[in-house]
Amino acid sequence: MKKYLVLLASIFTVVSSWAQAPVEVTLTRLDCGNGFNDQRRFSDSFAYSNPKVPFTFSCYVIKHGSDYMVWDTGYLPGSTENATNKPITELLGQMNVKPDQVKFVGVSHFHADHTGQLAPFANATLLIGKGDWDGINANPPMGGANVAGFKEWMGTSRKVKPLTADEDVFGDGSVIAFRTPGHTPGHTALLVRLKEKGPVVLMGDAAHFHENYENNGVPSFNFDRAQTIASLERIKAIEKNLKATVIIQHDPRDIDKLPTFPGAAR
Repeated sequence: MKKYLVLLASIFTVVSSWAQAPVEVTLTRLDCGNGFNDQRRFSDSFAYSNPKVPFTFSCYVIKHGSDYMVWDTGYLPGSTENATNKPITELLGQMNVKPDQVKFVGVSHFHADHTGQLAPFANATLLIGKGDWDGINANPPMGGANVAGFKEWMGTSRKVKPLTADEDVFGDGSVIAFRTPGHTPGHTALLVRLKEKGPVVLMGDAAHFHENYENNGVPSFNFDRAQTIASLERIKAIEKNLKATVIIQHDPRDIDKLPTFPGAAR
Protein backbone atom coordinates (compact mmCIF):
# COMPACT_ATOMS: atom_id res chain seq x y z
CA MET A 1 0.00 0.00 0.00
CA LYS A 2 2.85 2.35 0.90
CA LYS A 3 4.57 1.73 -2.47
CA TYR A 4 1.25 2.39 -4.22
CA LEU A 5 0.83 5.74 -2.44
CA VAL A 6 4.40 6.77 -3.31
CA LEU A 7 3.79 5.89 -6.97
CA LEU A 8 0.50 7.78 -6.97
CA ALA A 9 2.18 10.85 -5.47
CA SER A 10 4.91 10.71 -8.13
CA ILE A 11 2.35 10.52 -10.93
CA PHE A 12 0.42 13.43 -9.41
CA THR A 13 3.61 15.53 -9.29
CA VAL A 14 4.37 14.88 -12.96
CA VAL A 15 0.80 15.61 -14.07
CA SER A 16 0.76 18.79 -12.00
CA SER A 17 3.96 20.01 -13.63
CA TRP A 18 2.47 19.36 -17.07
CA ALA A 19 -0.63 21.32 -16.13
CA GLN A 20 1.28 24.42 -15.12
CA ALA A 21 0.88 27.33 -17.50
CA PRO A 22 4.04 28.15 -19.48
CA VAL A 23 6.02 31.17 -18.36
CA GLU A 24 5.26 34.36 -20.27
CA VAL A 25 8.14 35.47 -22.51
CA THR A 26 8.41 38.96 -24.01
CA LEU A 27 10.97 40.67 -26.23
CA THR A 28 11.72 44.41 -26.29
CA ARG A 29 14.11 46.28 -28.59
CA LEU A 30 16.20 49.12 -27.18
CA ASP A 31 17.57 51.86 -29.44
CA CYS A 32 21.32 51.74 -28.80
CA GLY A 33 22.42 54.12 -31.55
CA ASN A 34 22.25 55.00 -35.23
CA GLY A 35 24.57 56.11 -37.99
CA PHE A 36 25.92 55.17 -41.40
CA ASN A 37 28.42 52.67 -42.74
CA ASP A 38 30.30 51.99 -45.94
CA GLN A 39 28.49 48.99 -47.42
CA ARG A 40 31.46 48.18 -49.64
CA ARG A 41 33.25 46.84 -46.56
CA PHE A 42 30.64 44.13 -46.14
CA SER A 43 31.46 42.02 -49.20
CA ASP A 44 34.73 40.25 -49.94
CA SER A 45 33.53 39.73 -53.52
CA PHE A 46 32.90 43.43 -54.26
CA ALA A 47 29.12 43.03 -54.38
CA TYR A 48 28.25 46.52 -53.13
CA SER A 49 29.10 50.02 -54.32
CA ASN A 50 27.24 52.25 -51.84
CA PRO A 51 29.69 54.10 -49.55
CA LYS A 52 27.01 55.34 -47.14
CA VAL A 53 24.01 53.32 -45.96
CA PRO A 54 21.94 53.63 -42.76
CA PHE A 55 23.17 51.49 -39.90
CA THR A 56 21.45 50.93 -36.55
CA PHE A 57 22.59 49.55 -33.21
CA SER A 58 20.05 47.49 -31.34
CA CYS A 59 19.96 45.95 -27.87
CA TYR A 60 17.23 43.69 -26.54
CA VAL A 61 15.53 42.69 -23.30
CA ILE A 62 13.92 39.29 -22.84
CA LYS A 63 11.51 38.91 -19.92
CA HIS A 64 11.02 35.30 -18.86
CA GLY A 65 8.45 35.22 -16.08
CA SER A 66 10.08 37.32 -13.37
CA ASP A 67 13.59 36.94 -14.81
CA TYR A 68 15.35 39.23 -17.29
CA MET A 69 17.98 38.74 -19.94
CA VAL A 70 19.77 41.47 -21.90
CA TRP A 71 21.06 40.63 -25.38
CA ASP A 72 23.89 42.86 -26.70
CA THR A 73 24.53 46.18 -25.00
CA GLY A 74 25.61 48.59 -27.75
CA TYR A 75 28.45 51.09 -27.68
CA LEU A 76 29.49 52.81 -24.48
CA PRO A 77 27.71 56.20 -24.60
CA GLY A 78 30.12 58.94 -25.67
CA SER A 79 32.62 56.52 -27.19
CA THR A 80 31.54 57.24 -30.77
CA GLU A 81 29.11 59.51 -32.61
CA ASN A 82 27.01 56.44 -33.46
CA ALA A 83 26.33 55.62 -29.81
CA THR A 84 23.08 56.56 -28.13
CA ASN A 85 23.33 59.27 -25.49
CA LYS A 86 21.01 57.27 -23.24
CA PRO A 87 22.77 54.61 -21.17
CA ILE A 88 21.21 51.17 -21.27
CA THR A 89 20.45 51.50 -17.57
CA GLU A 90 18.28 54.54 -18.30
CA LEU A 91 16.39 52.65 -21.00
CA LEU A 92 15.85 49.72 -18.63
CA GLY A 93 14.63 52.16 -16.00
CA GLN A 94 11.83 53.18 -18.36
CA MET A 95 10.77 49.51 -18.18
CA ASN A 96 11.08 49.51 -14.38
CA VAL A 97 14.01 47.10 -14.60
CA LYS A 98 17.12 47.59 -12.46
CA PRO A 99 20.51 46.25 -13.60
CA ASP A 100 20.76 43.95 -10.58
CA GLN A 101 17.51 42.25 -11.67
CA VAL A 102 19.12 41.01 -14.90
CA LYS A 103 19.89 37.28 -14.59
CA PHE A 104 21.71 36.82 -17.90
CA VAL A 105 23.54 39.19 -20.23
CA GLY A 106 24.30 37.57 -23.55
CA VAL A 107 26.50 38.96 -26.30
CA SER A 108 26.51 37.90 -29.91
CA HIS A 109 30.25 38.62 -30.12
CA PHE A 110 33.08 40.65 -28.64
CA HIS A 111 33.03 43.83 -30.79
CA ALA A 112 32.58 47.19 -29.06
CA ASP A 113 29.22 48.02 -30.65
CA HIS A 114 27.72 44.98 -28.90
CA THR A 115 29.61 45.00 -25.61
CA GLY A 116 30.06 48.61 -24.54
CA GLN A 117 27.66 48.54 -21.58
CA LEU A 118 28.25 45.25 -19.80
CA ALA A 119 29.56 46.80 -16.58
CA PRO A 120 26.24 47.53 -14.81
CA PHE A 121 25.06 43.91 -14.77
CA ALA A 122 27.01 42.74 -11.74
CA ASN A 123 24.55 39.99 -10.76
CA ALA A 124 24.16 38.53 -14.24
CA THR A 125 25.79 35.52 -15.80
CA LEU A 126 27.63 36.55 -18.95
CA LEU A 127 26.90 34.26 -21.91
CA ILE A 128 29.54 34.44 -24.65
CA GLY A 129 30.87 32.03 -27.26
CA LYS A 130 34.03 30.33 -26.00
CA GLY A 131 35.99 31.31 -29.11
CA ASP A 132 35.33 34.98 -28.33
CA TRP A 133 36.04 34.59 -24.62
CA ASP A 134 39.35 32.95 -25.45
CA GLY A 135 40.10 35.78 -27.88
CA ILE A 136 39.50 38.41 -25.20
CA ASN A 137 41.77 36.63 -22.73
CA ALA A 138 44.55 35.82 -25.22
CA ASN A 139 47.96 37.50 -24.93
CA PRO A 140 47.78 39.64 -26.97
CA PRO A 141 43.98 39.79 -27.31
CA MET A 142 42.44 38.93 -30.67
CA GLY A 143 42.09 41.87 -33.05
CA GLY A 144 38.76 43.65 -32.70
CA ALA A 145 38.03 42.30 -29.22
CA ASN A 146 36.65 44.98 -26.92
CA VAL A 147 38.72 43.96 -23.91
CA ALA A 148 37.82 47.10 -21.96
CA GLY A 149 34.15 46.18 -22.11
CA PHE A 150 34.80 42.90 -20.30
CA LYS A 151 37.20 44.09 -17.63
CA GLU A 152 34.67 43.62 -14.81
CA TRP A 153 34.41 39.91 -15.71
CA MET A 154 38.08 39.13 -16.26
CA GLY A 155 39.76 37.71 -13.16
CA THR A 156 36.84 38.62 -10.88
CA SER A 157 34.04 36.78 -9.11
CA ARG A 158 31.47 37.74 -11.72
CA LYS A 159 29.86 34.76 -13.44
CA VAL A 160 30.86 33.88 -17.01
CA LYS A 161 29.63 30.93 -19.05
CA PRO A 162 31.75 30.48 -22.21
CA LEU A 163 29.50 28.59 -24.62
CA THR A 164 30.87 25.59 -26.50
CA ALA A 165 27.45 24.44 -27.73
CA ASP A 166 23.91 25.76 -28.04
CA GLU A 167 22.56 26.96 -24.69
CA ASP A 168 18.97 26.59 -23.45
CA VAL A 169 19.13 29.74 -21.33
CA PHE A 170 16.12 29.22 -19.05
CA GLY A 171 15.90 25.43 -19.41
CA ASP A 172 12.49 25.33 -21.09
CA GLY A 173 13.36 25.85 -24.77
CA SER A 174 11.97 29.38 -24.89
CA VAL A 175 15.31 31.17 -25.27
CA ILE A 176 18.23 29.44 -27.00
CA ALA A 177 21.65 30.93 -27.71
CA PHE A 178 22.96 29.02 -30.72
CA ARG A 179 26.38 28.85 -32.33
CA THR A 180 26.90 30.89 -35.51
CA PRO A 181 30.69 31.28 -35.85
CA GLY A 182 32.27 33.11 -38.75
CA HIS A 183 32.03 36.82 -38.08
CA THR A 184 34.09 36.06 -34.97
CA PRO A 185 35.24 32.64 -33.71
CA GLY A 186 32.57 32.44 -31.02
CA HIS A 187 29.74 34.37 -32.67
CA THR A 188 26.31 33.47 -31.29
CA ALA A 189 22.70 34.19 -32.29
CA LEU A 190 19.57 34.04 -30.16
CA LEU A 191 16.25 32.26 -30.71
CA VAL A 192 13.32 33.60 -28.68
CA ARG A 193 10.03 31.68 -28.83
CA LEU A 194 7.04 33.96 -28.27
CA LYS A 195 3.47 32.76 -27.80
CA GLU A 196 1.78 35.30 -30.07
CA LYS A 197 4.46 36.41 -32.52
CA GLY A 198 6.13 33.04 -32.78
CA PRO A 199 9.88 32.35 -32.93
CA VAL A 200 12.24 35.29 -33.40
CA VAL A 201 15.93 35.07 -34.32
CA LEU A 202 18.27 37.88 -33.25
CA MET A 203 21.26 37.28 -35.50
CA GLY A 204 23.93 39.57 -34.07
CA ASP A 205 26.37 40.18 -36.91
CA ALA A 206 25.90 36.89 -38.75
CA ALA A 207 24.70 39.32 -41.43
CA HIS A 208 24.60 43.12 -41.36
CA PHE A 209 22.08 43.86 -44.12
CA HIS A 210 19.31 42.09 -46.02
CA GLU A 211 21.69 41.84 -48.96
CA ASN A 212 24.27 39.87 -46.96
CA TYR A 213 21.65 37.52 -45.57
CA GLU A 214 19.84 36.84 -48.82
CA ASN A 215 22.99 36.29 -50.88
CA ASN A 216 25.40 34.77 -48.33
CA GLY A 217 27.57 37.86 -48.50
CA VAL A 218 30.72 37.78 -46.40
CA PRO A 219 32.41 40.94 -45.08
CA SER A 220 36.10 41.16 -45.86
CA PHE A 221 36.91 41.47 -42.15
CA ASN A 222 35.12 38.30 -40.97
CA PHE A 223 37.11 35.70 -39.06
CA ASP A 224 36.21 32.70 -41.24
CA ARG A 225 34.46 32.73 -44.61
CA ALA A 226 33.28 29.11 -44.68
CA GLN A 227 31.93 29.31 -41.14
CA THR A 228 30.09 32.52 -42.00
CA ILE A 229 28.26 30.88 -44.89
CA ALA A 230 27.49 27.75 -42.85
CA SER A 231 26.02 29.91 -40.07
CA LEU A 232 23.88 31.86 -42.54
CA GLU A 233 22.56 28.59 -43.92
CA ARG A 234 21.75 27.38 -40.41
CA ILE A 235 19.78 30.54 -39.66
CA LYS A 236 17.88 30.20 -42.94
CA ALA A 237 17.01 26.60 -42.08
CA ILE A 238 15.74 27.68 -38.66
CA GLU A 239 13.74 30.47 -40.29
CA LYS A 240 12.14 27.97 -42.68
CA ASN A 241 11.54 25.13 -40.24
CA LEU A 242 10.13 27.27 -37.43
CA LYS A 243 8.57 29.95 -39.65
CA ALA A 244 10.64 32.35 -37.58
CA THR A 245 11.00 36.11 -37.84
CA VAL A 246 14.66 36.88 -38.50
CA ILE A 247 15.91 40.25 -37.29
CA ILE A 248 19.11 41.65 -38.77
CA GLN A 249 20.18 43.78 -35.86
CA HIS A 250 22.09 46.45 -37.80
CA ASP A 251 19.57 46.85 -40.64
CA PRO A 252 17.08 49.66 -39.88
CA ARG A 253 14.60 47.99 -42.22
CA ASP A 254 14.06 45.37 -39.52
CA ILE A 255 13.29 47.73 -36.64
CA ASP A 256 9.55 47.62 -37.28
CA LYS A 257 9.48 43.83 -36.90
CA LEU A 258 9.16 44.46 -33.15
CA PRO A 259 6.92 46.92 -31.29
CA THR A 260 8.24 50.42 -30.61
CA PHE A 261 9.94 50.82 -27.23
CA PRO A 262 8.77 50.37 -24.51
CA GLY A 263 6.32 48.03 -26.17
CA ALA A 264 7.13 44.32 -26.20
CA ALA A 265 6.50 41.44 -28.56
CA ARG A 266 4.69 38.55 -26.92
